[in-house]
Order: sequence, then C-alpha cells, then structure tokens
Amino acid sequence: MAMMIGRRGVLAGLGGVAAAGVIGAGYGFGVEPFLRLAVQRHRVTPAGWPAGLTLRVVLLADLHAGAPLMDEARIERIVAEANALAPDLTLLLGDYGPSIRLVSRVLAHADVARRLSALRARHGVFAINGNHDWWEDREAMRIGRGAVPSIARALDSAGIPVLRNAVLRAGPVLVGGLDSSWAFGLRRGADDVPRLMDQVSGDAPLLVMAHEPDMFDAVPARVAATFSGHTHGGQVRLMGWSPVVPSRHGNRYAWGHVREGARDLVVSGGLGVSTLPVRFGVPPEITLVEMSA
Repeated sequence: MAMMIGRRGVLAGLGGVAAAGVIGAGYGFGVEPFLRLAVQRHRVTPAGWPAGLTLRVVLLADLHAGAPLMDEARIERIVAEANALAPDLTLLLGDYGPSIRLVSRVLAHADVARRLSALRARHGVFAINGNHDWWEDREAMRIGRGAVPSIARALDSAGIPVLRNAVLRAGPVLVGGLDSSWAFGLRRGADDVPRLMDQVSGDAPLLVMAHEPDMFDAVPARVAATFSGHTHGGQVRLMGWSPVVPSRHGNRYAWGHVREGARDLVVSGGLGVSTLPVRFGVPPEITLVEMSA
C-alpha cells in the first residue's frame, strides 16, 4: 500500500534537509577548518627499500598562515604535535602564506619561519616552495626563474633548507626537492627534474618533495617515494570523492597514498585553506608516513 504523506510531513522533511544543510555548512566553515587537527597515518613499503630500515616521515603541507584561521598559536600547536610524533624527517611541502583575502592579519615571513624552526627531526627538517610562495611574491614573479621567493629566504635564514631542484643527504636517505611546477602559472613551473636527478649518486633511497602531485608522472623509478601537498584533499571530500581538485588528473592524486606499479606517492591533505575558508570531510592534517621493507 502506498503511503500518503501530508503537507505537514513534506514541510517537515524539507525543513530537516534545510537544517542538515545549515549544520553541515556551519561545520564546514566554522569547525573543521578552524578547530580540527588530525594525524593521518600511511604505511609505505617502497620497491627495493633496504631491509631493516624504518623511517618515520612527517609531512606538513599548505600551512597558509594568516589570522584568524592560522595564527601564531595554531602554528605553535602544529609544531608541537609534529614533534611529539618523534619523526626521523620532517618535510615542509610549500604554500606557507595566506591565499585567501579573508584574513584579518598577515603573518610576517620571518615570524612564520621562526616558529617552524622549532620543528625537530632526527635526520633534519627540509622544505620546498609551493605555487603560492611564488604567486604572492611580486618581486620573485617579476624576476622569474632563478629568483628565490621571500618565504624561502626566511626559511633558509631560520635554518630550514629550502630545496630548489636540489638533493641533500639526510641520514640513511637522500632528500630531493622540486620547485613548484605552477610557479609562473598553471603547468608553467620552476621545476627541473633532470637537474635534481643529476645530483643523485650512490644507492641510498631517494625521497622527493614535489608540491604539486602531478609531478609524480615526471619522476623516474629511482625515486623511492614522492611526497606532495597542494590539493588540500579537495577541501571538500564526500564519500572518498572531491568535487574540485587542482590537478589535471582530478581525484586520481587528490589525497592519500597512491601506488602505481612499483611507485609510491603520498599526498597530504594539508593544514590550511585556499579560495574559500571551508573544509568538509578532509580535516587539517599532520601526515605521518611510516616507511619500511
């Protein structure tokens, strides 16, 4: 028998849907981006990884510092929680300044760098540039390739090496950092994979930081794992799917651990916001990658 629904029932149902929408919007704009901080864990076993070598790698991506969403106190909390994970490596994956107009106060690059300099990791803390680190620096954009964005200079001065298509030794591994592949516009970058790979020697595992995950297509099989940010997990994620992802591959590299063949990519959901101050289903995260054979 078909159920007859009266006018009051229809109105009550519509009211419930509207209320749920309001609650969801309030959570997405007022709770998740401001108050949540998750530790997202991934276990990765790269092809050819040395037996007996375990490595704890903390990834911090897309800080987008600027009050009130990402003020000094929140940066200090993130640093403290990252240090509490006792990482062997901490990797900063770019986009340190605000990328939305809805900030009441911009934090000085030197101040952001000083707070990040409190990060501690057994084999070191390393950083790369993101696209916004270029886009928000008019002088760097005017000079173009070869320029060093202001935030990169601040991080270097604070004792955090910013790898610009460069490789450094970090204990039992090599850490490489590619500059942003969107530095001068979409897919017009300062990245240089051949230059980075020319600096690689020996057989130590090579870990590569690349702000935009689309660079995963360009790195060779010699790379044990690639670590990226940039996407914010889409900022809105519904049932494992993000409606908008700043990648030519859509949801393929939106968030999390991706394995293609014998190659590994980990995309951090990041900490801040871009375009709109909203997160839903992908809370701000400190990403912990536990690597072993």
